[in-house]
Amino acid sequence: MTTATATRRDILHRRIRLIVGVTIGYNLIEAVIAIGAGSVASSAALIGFGLDSTIEVLSAAAVAWQFTRRDPARWEKPTLRVIGVAFFALAIYVTATSVTALVTTERPEHSTIGILLTTVSVVVMPFLSFAERRAGRELGSATAVADSKQTLLCAYLSAAVLVGLVANSLLGWWWADAVAGLVIAAFAVREGIEAWKGDACATSVGMLLEDDDQHESDR
Repeated sequence: MTTATATRRDILHRRIRLIVGVTIGYNLIEAVIAIGAGSVASSAALIGFGLDSTIEVLSAAAVAWQFTRRDPARWEKPTLRVIGVAFFALAIYVTATSVTALVTTERPEHSTIGILLTTVSVVVMPFLSFAERRAGRELGSATAVADSKQTLLCAYLSAAVLVGLVANSLLGWWWADAVAGLVIAAFAVREGIEAWKGDACATSVGMLLEDDDQHESDR
């Protein structure tokens, strides 16, 4: 039983490392395309979306680093703090850009690349989030679950930017993505607080390890 449990834990560790590795690679590509397209179209939403991707890379890299350690449980709390800071930074930036867009009434130009990119992200990001959350919950890792929420938040932001770009192009609703951004910023603050307090998962890796040790001592 002990060997099987340890083997399963190793499998989950490798799976989480693979998922966050894919997430990092995708977001790096996404950031470059979004910031470039946003600069061409003078779109604050697209530029913000690209910068959000860099924050997602930070969060995923923190989890990837944690699961390269011999004892991931030891780094649970500091990694959660990094993820929490990433959420707060995202909320601050999205709020600032959204308010600025509403005040200045700046209208971004049509961006076909931006629409295609955010459409792909709306499909890809929930899949990556689900896979990491499932593995994280089975392992009992608060950081993996918190990072999966960060990935899901990126999907929400992708949808908001997509709606904003389409609404601006077809209906002239320049304010749509700014309003959606403020809603997402509020959600990011809540998730950041949960990650900072360590409430992103009911049990941590350390608690599971303690349960295993207690089970061994009972035997």
